[in-house]
Amino acid sequence: MALVAVSVINVALTPIGHSLKADSEGLQWVLSGYALAFAVLLVPAGRVGDATGKRRILLLGVGLFTLGSLMAGLSPNVGVLNVSRILQGLGSGLLNPQSIGLIQVNFRGQARAKAFAMFGTTVAVATAVGPVIGGLLIQVLGEDMGWRWIFFSNVPIGILAIVLGLLWIPNDKLRTKDTKPDLDPVGTILLGLAILMIMLPFLERSVSALVWLLLPLGLLLVFGWVTWENRYRRGGRPPMVDPDIFRSPPFRNGIIIVTVYFLGSTSIWIVLPLFLQMHLDRTPFEASIIGLPSSVAAMISSQLGGRYVLRLGRRLVIAGFVVVLVGLALVAVMAGVVESGVLPFWTLAVPLTLVGISQGMTISPNQTLTLNAVDPRYGGVAGGILSLGQRIGAAVGTALIPGILFSLTENGTPWVEAFIITLTVIMLMAMAALGVSVVDRKRERVTGTDA
Repeated sequence: MALVAVSVINVALTPIGHSLKADSEGLQWVLSGYALAFAVLLVPAGRVGDATGKRRILLLGVGLFTLGSLMAGLSPNVGVLNVSRILQGLGSGLLNPQSIGLIQVNFRGQARAKAFAMFGTTVAVATAVGPVIGGLLIQVLGEDMGWRWIFFSNVPIGILAIVLGLLWIPNDKLRTKDTKPDLDPVGTILLGLAILMIMLPFLERSVSALVWLLLPLGLLLVFGWVTWENRYRRGGRPPMVDPDIFRSPPFRNGIIIVTVYFLGSTSIWIVLPLFLQMHLDRTPFEASIIGLPSSVAAMISSQLGGRYVLRLGRRLVIAGFVVVLVGLALVAVMAGVVESGVLPFWTLAVPLTLVGISQGMTISPNQTLTLNAVDPRYGGVAGGILSLGQRIGAAVGTALIPGILFSLTENGTPWVEAFIITLTVIMLMAMAALGVSVVDRKRERVTGTDA
């Protein structure tokens, strides 16, 4: 539900605007409110789950998300819808690190790799079905009711998830009447403000240049947060995030890899529909289904990646980056041929399938290798940090990459050339993530952790 809420909304924005008579600023916060609320809670929620019990926080997150979905479907205006989206984002921020933390605690070795592979398959399914389901609901039910049922459909799923969570997830409640957990409220506030200031300029694209001053302020707050966490630990109290976690090379490298990768990877599925719809005059539905083979490939490769990641280590991730570079290069080569009409637009799905294959070889395996370096007791915090890297990378990338495309086309660059240049930028980011993976592979060989 949380991932579909990200992928489906782009399809629903135009009908929402028509139905609620919302302007572009109001619609922007349908996206930004969710993304900010989601990101701000990831690390604190992981800490609370580790300290008090992951199941209860996960179920609370599902409940908040479900309530937000119900409110969103009933929204009489865009203001109520934005509040509902923030509530959905808070729910997502609570449940996401618990999902990763529960896998960390309850699985070991190959079973953990398999569980993360299933997690990766779920990501691929959510990314694939979100836009398609949204487009079908709007087409069948009309603009006004279609987007509302995108949100209403989460309600029975959320209720079922709560019931199954109570039945299936072990009760790991840790708090007793005599022990009050130390949740480091100052550290929580400092990190939350830092994330807001860092992400807001990238999410709120219609604001004045002054808002970009928040970015250096956010980075200063990160420094202040690290200083506070070290001081908190020296005082004999448990910090929200123990800074020593970043001294682990596999964990640190894994965070860098996923953040840099998400800078470019999420933008592929933004610039491609723009190219298809704005330049080649394809319909939104056609633009959404072209990614389906890629998502199916990601589902399959995630399972294979889970089977072999512990045997191959970073070699699997390196191979995944090589595959995505080949896929993007082929898309760039074919773009001009498709534009000329020699090949139909749907043939781009062939090289895009390589992008999907690479997703299963990189995201879940990187998650497994990164979190293997962390004590399972702190899986929630570690999972929150990993997810935060994805969210920040995606936020920056979705602002930067389409901005490059539009800047080029508005300055007279032909569409196909602008599209190829934009793909080249994405490829450079994949190459940077590949470079960090190679460095970590060398560490594996030195420490004897390779297969």
